[in-house]
Amino acid sequence: MAFLHTVRNYLLYCGIEKDEYKALKKDAYVSNFKLWRVLHCLVAIVFTFLFIASLLFDMLAANRYFYLIGTIYAVAVTCLFFFVLKQDSIIAQLIIYLTISWLFLFAALIAQNRPDTTATTFFALMLLAPMFMVDKPYFMAIVLTIASTVYLIWMRGIKLPDIWSLDHGNMVIFLFVGIFIHVIANAIRIKEFVLTRKIAAQRDTDDLTDIKNKAAVTRAINAYLADETKTKGLMFLLDINHFKDINDTYGHDVGDDVIRQFGSFLKETFPDNDIVGRFGGDEFIVFIEDTDDQETAERIAQSIVDGSAEYVKMPSDNITFSVSAGIAVYRGAETNYSEIFKKADIALYGTKSDRSVRYLIAD
Repeated sequence: MAFLHTVRNYLLYCGIEKDEYKALKKDAYVSNFKLWRVLHCLVAIVFTFLFIASLLFDMLAANRYFYLIGTIYAVAVTCLFFFVLKQDSIIAQLIIYLTISWLFLFAALIAQNRPDTTATTFFALMLLAPMFMVDKPYFMAIVLTIASTVYLIWMRGIKLPDIWSLDHGNMVIFLFVGIFIHVIANAIRIKEFVLTRKIAAQRDTDDLTDIKNKAAVTRAINAYLADETKTKGLMFLLDINHFKDINDTYGHDVGDDVIRQFGSFLKETFPDNDIVGRFGGDEFIVFIEDTDDQETAERIAQSIVDGSAEYVKMPSDNITFSVSAGIAVYRGAETNYSEIFKKADIALYGTKSDRSVRYLIAD
């Protein structure tokens, strides 16, 4: 059963578990997009050259219109990849498979013009194409199987009988080798993505709380502010009250535990699409996207104040955990993290000077 499970994962999910593959699928799409954007440029150049050559040399004239169609297709797709499609688009994936199928058609046309030789170009493509695509391996297996079947049926009455028989035997071998190469290449590439994600997570994660660190928070908020389609947001700058007294009275181990508990509370309270991190020391940041409503800000702030007081366990029943929040509202004016942070910091300072309030919204 373990062997069958492993085989299943390699054929369906590039050698990893289903949930892991889902998390990395967009990375694979982006990788394919970047690579095939360049490859489509090369294909456009090659077919343009072939079309021009077909106008000059009679030996290429038979496929002149195919070269012209190929040039138009490659140029159009290249424009789509550079100016229209998103990097993680499923449409881009489908176009890549269409291009691969179209290249197999080109290889078959070359074979058709030479009935007395084996399909060298077609076989080479069966080995090369799978190396330039990261996706569920069985998709490429289906493409290779269909291409091989169509080729054999097409060439049945065109190739010399002994050549066709030789192609038939070689096709079976190259089909399985192509599928095997695709499975192995996918597994290697996906494992590179896994390793890259782990390294990025370690780099961007605060060791004590397991949420984003200052650098990761800054980068994420700056990316959000740089998006011209995003014009609403709420930043909460949070500070644990009397944290120095906790450290001085109970020791740094207890202080670290309080920070760890509060970080865990924030992680559980806010979903993945919100930006949550530890700014440093006992300061934390929560950035809520796509809203600038003041009532929402007050409701969230109150839920943090009340919820954390119940969640965080203090070393003594005589002490109650409390937190203060400075809130900055983003309405498209600020251009970087520092500008909106200053507003939240001023509001937080206001709560420190007036202990009767636990949160303030910056003007």
